[in-house]
Amino acid sequence: MHRCHPVPRIVLLSDARNDNHLETAISRLPRGSALVFRHYHLPPAARRARFAVLRRLCARRGVLIITAGEARGWRADGRYGAPQSLGRPAPGLRLATAHSLAEIGAAGRARASAILLSPVFPTRSHPGAPVLGPVRFLLLARRAPLPVIALGGMTKHRAARLPVRGWAAIDGLTQNPPKTANRRDS
Repeated sequence: MHRCHPVPRIVLLSDARNDNHLETAISRLPRGSALVFRHYHLPPAARRARFAVLRRLCARRGVLIITAGEARGWRADGRYGAPQSLGRPAPGLRLATAHSLAEIGAAGRARASAILLSPVFPTRSHPGAPVLGPVRFLLLARRAPLPVIALGGMTKHRAARLPVRGWAAIDGLTQNPPKTANRRDS
C-alpha cells in the first residue's frame, strides 16, 4: 500500500451491478475521491485484471483505489472491510464497515482511518433490510472516534443533509456521479 492519504469525502463502491459503468463514474468523481474495488463476482485472475485496468484510470483521475478482500501486492491505496479483516495497521487508508456502536468501537480499536456506517437508507443491495435512518445514524456517528462516511441508499442530496465526513454509494454514484469539488478540510 502507498503512503497515507486524506480520508475521501466521496467513495464509490464497485459490484457486479455497476461494473459496466465504472469508467464513466470514475471519470466524474472529484480528485481525492475513492473507489472501493470489491468485484467479488469475478474469479481471482479476472478480478486482478479488472483491478489493474481501474487502478490505471484512478491514478490518472486522482481517485484513490481501495481493495476489499484478498488483494496482497496489488498496489492499492488502502483496505476496506469489517474491522477484524483490516489486518495489522499499515500505510494507506483503512476504511472499516460498521452497523452498530459495537462495530464503531471495533473500528477504533483496529485503528481504521474512517468508518463507513450503514445502512442509512433502504438499498437495492439489501432490499427489506432494517436501516438506521438519519436520526439513529447521526446519533451513532457522533459517538464515533473516527471520521464517518454515510453508506446505504445515499445520494448527493441525502448526503448534503448529514453533517459527517462524506458519503459512499454503489448506485448513487454510478447512475449520477457528483461533479462538485472534493473539499479537503476537516
